[in-house]
Amino acid sequence: MAFQTSEQKKLDASKLAAGGVGLIKGPSSEEQKKRQQEEKVALEEERIYRRGVASIKDLVAPSAMKVESSFISLGSVYARTIFIVTYPRYVSVGWASPIINLNAMMDIAMFFYPIKSDVILKQLKKKVGILEANINMKAQEGKPRDPQEETALRDIEQLRDDLTQGTEHFYQFAFYTTFYSASKEELERLSSSVESTFGSMLIYTRRAYFQAEQGFNSTMPLGLDELMITFNMSTSPIASSFPFTSAELTSDEGILYGVNRHNNSLIIFDRFSLQNANMVIFATSGAGKSYTVKLEVLRSMMLGVDVIVIDPEKEYKYLSDAVNGTYINISLSSESKINPFDLPRPTSGETSVEDIIRSAVITIKGLLRLMLGKVTVAEDSILDRALLETFAKKDIVPGADLSAVEVPILQDFQDILEGMEGTEDLVVRLKKYTEGTFSGLLNSPTTVRMNNQLVVFSVRDLEDELRPIGIYTIVNFIWNQVRSERKKRILVIDEAWWLMQYEDSAKFIHALVKRCRKYYLGVTTITQDVNDFLTSPYGQAIVTNSSMQLLLKQSPASIDLIARVFLLTQSEKYLLLESGKGEGIFFAGAKHAAIQVVASYAEDQIVTTDPRQLLKIEEEKQKFAESTQGGA
Repeated sequence: MAFQTSEQKKLDASKLAAGGVGLIKGPSSEEQKKRQQEEKVALEEERIYRRGVASIKDLVAPSAMKVESSFISLGSVYARTIFIVTYPRYVSVGWASPIINLNAMMDIAMFFYPIKSDVILKQLKKKVGILEANINMKAQEGKPRDPQEETALRDIEQLRDDLTQGTEHFYQFAFYTTFYSASKEELERLSSSVESTFGSMLIYTRRAYFQAEQGFNSTMPLGLDELMITFNMSTSPIASSFPFTSAELTSDEGILYGVNRHNNSLIIFDRFSLQNANMVIFATSGAGKSYTVKLEVLRSMMLGVDVIVIDPEKEYKYLSDAVNGTYINISLSSESKINPFDLPRPTSGETSVEDIIRSAVITIKGLLRLMLGKVTVAEDSILDRALLETFAKKDIVPGADLSAVEVPILQDFQDILEGMEGTEDLVVRLKKYTEGTFSGLLNSPTTVRMNNQLVVFSVRDLEDELRPIGIYTIVNFIWNQVRSERKKRILVIDEAWWLMQYEDSAKFIHALVKRCRKYYLGVTTITQDVNDFLTSPYGQAIVTNSSMQLLLKQSPASIDLIARVFLLTQSEKYLLLESGKGEGIFFAGAKHAAIQVVASYAEDQIVTTDPRQLLKIEEEKQKFAESTQGGA
């Protein structure tokens, strides 16, 4: 009996529908054999072609895969899967962070299997009945209560309420992680470290014995769960397993400070977006303080920020020359002079002339105490009256036009003192700065100008005795300029411990840090003498009033104090002790992260502080100059 194929039936039906009659002749058996043979040849040719073509699978696949009892080897790489079998009663948010941020290659897979609430509620009802029966039986028998059973009963009742109200849902949750290593020994060390980390959180794990291949497949990005080792969980604890909780300090605006060592993200931040723009930097000598600050200066200038630097060791000279900045050398023999009696220009009537004079008297008295040494209460009163008379002699009184007056100098103040009673001792001590050895520093009208985007004040050539006085005068001069014109500025005070040694200068810097926000100024305070700085009450107040902090490598002698002030964990203490150059912890507001300061080649050539590198640059410049002269 002959049967028609479905295609033939369809063709006959179409012919009949068109009104045609007769039979359609089908292909002969010889034609069918010939067609099949041609298709077979074509498939064989395609198979031969494909065998000679490299696909993406051939490129990424290992040369071989060997399955052992507890791990697999993919070529020269070893892989082991660890899964979680039980959790404690409570898990904190981000409990997986120590594993996510581990410095190792890994794959992590989480599987969520929803379960209908009515099924769970039925099981929980049975469990409640069993627990209540046990508790009542022990109570009737006079046995001591079991806190574990009572806690379990409360938890189950709470879960039943949440499931009934729909505020919680129930899941079976699976957590697998596969680690990769180049050697068996490293794999064993890594596995033990992971198990210990989980164990410290009362989370217990197992290795995938005799299921190494299934564990590897379960963590591949295929969505296949071949292990099927789950734990019952409600919504809240599952939400806490969200893995991406490492701190990030990346914003849309600002400059690059470095790379986050936790997750290799970029730390891009705008210091002026915080509560205040102040910053403190603590580090040992050679840890990269100046390098980091010079990078920030260079990058801030690209965004139009004005920068002022107090340079104690002439480290910023090359940077200033590279960006065509103004470099001012303050010393006894320098032509650059700053008059401590300078006054700010009042801006838009916000501050009265009387307040400006009063503020100037207080500031100059702080400078005089640094210059003259210990001052008694009576002498302090004399200095106060003499300063007011010195300003009055130049017609600087309440209501005067400060833009049209000539400010006094230190010699004018001495003349007033000499005309007062009981000032002989003060005059003798003051003459050292007007007629004696130090007369070239302060007894002159101001000759410096701050009309550049980068202005650097060098105090390297000042004697140690004069350095606190010089820095105090410079900071006061800068503060007057800041109050005269409001614009975005950064003031860098390097080696600030010079000022923290004396109460008056420490008090002045503290007041500056507290008030500078109103004038769009951010103060960067840098020091390597951490103990002296933080043991001063003004030093701690400066840290409190700085929204940004950068801690680089610390010495063992100061790490405990640093940890107490900044509330560091034990691991963060070790991080600061073992950090390399340019590595540390970056704080911005309530966030902080481990940082690695990075620079491009061009930036590195400008901001480097390495003497060998600087010497090499100077030699190359000299060779270039000689070759240019020779060619000419």
